[in-house]
Amino acid sequence: MTNKSAAKSTAQSAKQEPKAKNQQIIDLLSREDGATLEEMSALANWQHHSTRSFMTGLKKKGHVIESDKIDGVRRYLIVPSGGA
Repeated sequence: MTNKSAAKSTAQSAKQEPKAKNQQIIDLLSREDGATLEEMSALANWQHHSTRSFMTGLKKKGHVIESDKIDGVRRYLIVPSGGA
């Protein structure tokens, strides 16, 4: 019986490893330097308009997303919540 439970827990942890594309994009946006549209689109294998639409959905859910142009490249960043 020990082998079955060990195999079951291994199978469960293997299922939990890959993150959903949505969470991967949120993780990119949460980095200190944020993410470019190119990075997000490449990660999710989405077209640019789909990636922008996803960000709009995040805003509607209450996330605050800032963008800034650095060296001619626009970067997007989720502003951490939890104000003063």
